[in-house]
Amino acid sequence: MHLLTGGEGDAPPRAGFVVSKAVGGAVVRNRVKRRLRHLVVPHLAALPAGTMLVVRALPPAALADFSLLGRDLERSLEALTAPRPAEVGA
Repeated sequence: MHLLTGGEGDAPPRAGFVVSKAVGGAVVRNRVKRRLRHLVVPHLAALPAGTMLVVRALPPAALADFSLLGRDLERSLEALTAPRPAEVGA
């Protein structure tokens, strides 16, 4: 998962999804995208304006249930949005 900040400051946060053929056939890929899209929507409001979120689904996402995808997404978003310690010497 990647979080890109900046861009247009007044634009709403956006999310995009990358689900390759390695995840499965078209039906499986679309199901994974629908689930991820549904899970991301409530988190967009917490992101700064102009943020672009890119979520990449790995092959295990095809077999993951909805709650597991949700926990993984939340954990990833927490890691991305957590304050980072100041670099030494900066």
